[in-house]
Amino acid sequence: MSGISPSLPLRLDPQYPGFALNITMLDVVKQNFKHLVLTVPGERIMITDFGVGIRNFLFEPNNPATHALISSRIYSQVKKYMPFVVVRNIDIVNSGEGTGDLGHGAQITITYEVITIGAIDALLIEL
Repeated sequence: MSGISPSLPLRLDPQYPGFALNITMLDVVKQNFKHLVLTVPGERIMITDFGVGIRNFLFEPNNPATHALISSRIYSQVKKYMPFVVVRNIDIVNSGEGTGDLGHGAQITITYEVITIGAIDALLIEL
């Protein structure tokens, strides 16, 4: 089976010998986008400002000001490191919203368009 890149985290492909692969460019972009959001600035060697560092926001107040800061960081990192992607919407919802829970977590849905292939997709990150 041929593919574009290995699917991360590495895992054996149940149908073919070897590792699972990303088959489409949309899969590759989604994987790279997820890495951009999860990477902490300073974690990547030689590119010290790469990454949103979403885990750095784990103990910040779960309020609109923090949500705006997260959104701003996502927009600026995508503009710099993934210029072929346009972020259409970032929706940050408290995990317990509407359930009576205190809502200590957050669910981030990033809707984006890959201009070069004309595809729209969404990335879901849970904190």
